[in-house]
Amino acid sequence: MSYTLYPLRKSRLQRSELAVPGSNPTMIEKALASAADYVFLDCEDAVAPPDKEQARKNIIQALNDLDWAGAGKTVSVRINGLDTHYCCRDVVDIVEQAGHKLDTILIPKVGTAADVYAIESFVSQIEVAKSLPHKIGMEALIETPLGMANVESIASANSRLEAMHFGVADYAAFNKARTVVIGGLNPDYPGDQWHFALSRMTVACRAFGLRPIDGPFGDFSDPAGYTAGAKRAAALGIEGKWAIHPSQIELANEVFSPTAKEVERAERILAALKEAEAQGKGAASLDGKMIDAASEKMANNLIATAAAIKKGEAARAKAAAE
Repeated sequence: MSYTLYPLRKSRLQRSELAVPGSNPTMIEKALASAADYVFLDCEDAVAPPDKEQARKNIIQALNDLDWAGAGKTVSVRINGLDTHYCCRDVVDIVEQAGHKLDTILIPKVGTAADVYAIESFVSQIEVAKSLPHKIGMEALIETPLGMANVESIASANSRLEAMHFGVADYAAFNKARTVVIGGLNPDYPGDQWHFALSRMTVACRAFGLRPIDGPFGDFSDPAGYTAGAKRAAALGIEGKWAIHPSQIELANEVFSPTAKEVERAERILAALKEAEAQGKGAASLDGKMIDAASEKMANNLIATAAAIKKGEAARAKAAAE
């Protein structure tokens, strides 16, 4: 083990991330009552240019008026890109007027670590000026060749960054990749054409203490395709996936949740290793398989996720009862 270690910067339950256009107040209200762990209110691609200003106002009102934390939700805002004239007003207006209710800012098309720094510089000043009670986290959407080429330097920079998301749609467009559906597989490719990008982003996240999140799957009439993509992402160590339609929330929650059987085995692993330690042993055998310190880490990760899910479900149930 290297002496240089980067602990997880921030733990958040993020199995399902519901994307909601800021231009649609009805959808925003429905998102609050959904089973999604995470909701991001969108100023960017889901909002047409003529609606940008009104979407920003809708988001500010929704952040202030709705009890996201009470409903067990983490709430984020995807701002417009730094290369647009909307970006500055997104950051200033939303953080000044509703920053005390905002958990994170999702920055689109991050290409370099300086892109994250640019947004943070504005946010830091506003937080001080408005005496906000907490620091707003940052999340980077990796969806360009430049962003993927710089993914390690973005992840390793000293910043508020908590997570990286893989934006497969723009990534495919910028790379001129041939696709049949957003996030889907091209039958001409022998395997998963997104595997390299997802794996590279995940490694960068895990190396520097960030949460890796998979992005959208465009065909919401294909639950099997969505589930298959989510399972491939989960196998790599990714923590969750976007839902661009409410029907995809439960699919993501199921894939990225440990089963009762897995939790029970994790608890047995910890008990077996504790017993082995008492006997002066560094490893043990459980169900005919060797377990050791690495098994303990995986078991603790799984149990922590299960506990976070239980806490979120309790908050949603309480909010629904009220």
